[in-house]
Amino acid sequence: MRVAAPTLVCLLALGLLATASSPVPAQQRIRERILQHMQDGLQSDAEGHERALLASVPPGANVERDIAYGQDPKQRYDVYLPAQLHANAPVLFMVHGGGWRRGDKAYASVVDNKATYWLGKGFVFVSVNNRLEPAADPMTQARDVAAALASVQQHARQWRADPERVVLMGHSAGAHLVALLGSAPALLRQAGARRPLGVVSLDSGALDVPALMGQARVPQLYHDAFGSDPAYWASVSPLQQLNRNALPMLLVCSSTRHFPTAPCDEARKLEQRARALGVSMQVLPEAMQHGAINQQLGLASNYTRAVADWIDRAVGQVRR
Repeated sequence: MRVAAPTLVCLLALGLLATASSPVPAQQRIRERILQHMQDGLQSDAEGHERALLASVPPGANVERDIAYGQDPKQRYDVYLPAQLHANAPVLFMVHGGGWRRGDKAYASVVDNKATYWLGKGFVFVSVNNRLEPAADPMTQARDVAAALASVQQHARQWRADPERVVLMGHSAGAHLVALLGSAPALLRQAGARRPLGVVSLDSGALDVPALMGQARVPQLYHDAFGSDPAYWASVSPLQQLNRNALPMLLVCSSTRHFPTAPCDEARKLEQRARALGVSMQVLPEAMQHGAINQQLGLASNYTRAVADWIDRAVGQVRR
């Protein structure tokens, strides 16, 4: 039985008070267990709410749904088109989150505010599904995303979009997938995709997978996703895969989140490695909760303007 979130908050407060004076191992384990139960409970509640709120189409816009890029029912994407189609429109390509095991391209939190905002700027907005755990591990999921991108680029001209002017975006697990593809663009080439202009990673907690999995206590969803093989951890870790051919990236991170990792610390590690390699990378800390970073992007705010300015600069740099 799941404990209600308010009760968990009270338990957490008591646990924090107890451990503040004498953080012995047993009390620390209780504290971490409460944090994990709260995270799992809130995530489950949020996902139920998302399922009840599916994306709407912005006024005057059109959507083409469930375009196949593979044989599996999950290998589908939706294309949102602005009311006024302009030649060579840029493309914002969105990958949903959900712990590598759930989520959907049609959730309102994934689509609504982003599609409304970027369609208003003349973009084509794409929201993609991919196969999920346990049927597909994170590397397979990244390859699915790359295959979806190749399909979008192949058909871009029919939507008056420019296949060269594409920015990848993802939230949570989706942020990990796009950051991995941005760090190791060979995965995109292997799928037949052209090089995108950049990546926007929205609060990934798995930019350094070996460090994450090497912690004393790791939430079960990460064990389910990444298993126990250190060689596999490195193969799906953006930090370990980053090379000089990597894509420019904007790493949005929650400055209020610290368990099981601090995403802004992870983002700064990746930025530091990128700087040494001569790869363009920017960290954008936001004092927002994990879900809000996804849901509120596109609403009028300094946050939206900062992300939009970065994307505008990226799509203005087209390689011919």
